Amino acid sequence: QVQLVESGGGLVQAGGSLKVSCAASGHTFSSYGMGWFRRAPGKEREFVAAIRSSGTTYYADSVKGRFTISRDNAKNTVYLQMNTLKSEDTAVYFCAARLPTTAPPAYDYWGQGTQVTVSS
Repeated sequence: QVQLVESGGGLVQAGGSLKVSCAASGHTFSSYGMGWFRRAPGKEREFVAAIRSSGTTYYADSVKGRFTISRDNAKNTVYLQMNTLKSEDTAVYFCAARLPTTAPPAYDYWGQGTQVTVSS
C-alpha cells in the first residue's frame, strides 16, 4: 500500500507561482511513475503532468512551458512547480503513483488532493 499526501496548495494571484508537493510512503519510490492531475469545479479530472522512474516527463498542452514536474527520490517526493498561473488553473490538484507492474496510463494510488486557487 502506498500513501500519498499532497501539500503546498493555496491562494495565489494570476501571474504568480506556486509549488505543490506530494510525499509518498514506501521503500521503492524511485521505481514508481508519478503523475499530477487536477479537477476544476464542475469539470472532469484531467491530466497535468507525469514523470517516469527514468525521469522522462510529460505535460498537458495547457500547462506546457509553465509547469515543471520533478522528483526527489531521496525524499520520496514529487513536485509540481507552477508558474504564470491563470484563473483557469484553479482546481484541486491530485498526485498519483504507478507501480512498475502497471501499464500506462493507469495509476494505482491517489492522494486526497490540495486546493489551488488563482485569483484574477
